[in-house]
Amino acid sequence: MLRMSKQDGSASIIEAQRLRPGRSARGTRTGRPLLVAFDLLGRRWALRVLWEVREDPLGFRALQQRCESMSSSVLRDRLTELVGAGLLETDPAGRYGLTDHGHSLLAALQPLSRWAEQWGTETGLP
Repeated sequence: MLRMSKQDGSASIIEAQRLRPGRSARGTRTGRPLLVAFDLLGRRWALRVLWEVREDPLGFRALQQRCESMSSSVLRDRLTELVGAGLLETDPAGRYGLTDHGHSLLAALQPLSRWAEQWGTETGLP
């Protein structure tokens, strides 16, 4: 399911289709999978959206509330991109949840999360 941005719906669809390994992205003309993933995950709110649906699917409004009321246009764009990249899918009720690739991504990020916790503790950050 692809949703369009109010400002430029066609750009959101094109962007979502573009964010795939093998296609150019910011930082790679050849579409190296890791660099495409970094491009996608480095976008504002992308990781937060994935984090919020890690346990249960959420509808648009519930997800927006959990993401500290981010603007609906930004949320719509991130959902379009994450669905287009195959990390999120919608259920029959229209709620967003992780695909198998989305679950495996969060599992792959666990070592980085542990590192960040240790780094925060050792540097005195909360």
